[in-house]
Amino acid sequence: MEFYENRPRRPFIGFVLIWRALKKGYLRRKARHQLQRMNDAQLRELGVRREDIG
Repeated sequence: MEFYENRPRRPFIGFVLIWRALKKGYLRRKARHQLQRMNDAQLRELGVRREDIG
C-alpha cells in the first residue's frame, strides 16, 4: 500500500469550515457597522432602509 492510499483525503476540512464561518461572521458584522454609520440619505441611495440593517 502506498503512502497516498492510506492518507485521509481532506484531514483539515473541519478547521477550514470553522475558519470560513468565522470569517463570514466577521465580514457581516463589519458591513453592518459600516451601514449603521451611514445617514438616511446615503442608505436611500443604496436602496436600504435603516430597519433592514439591524
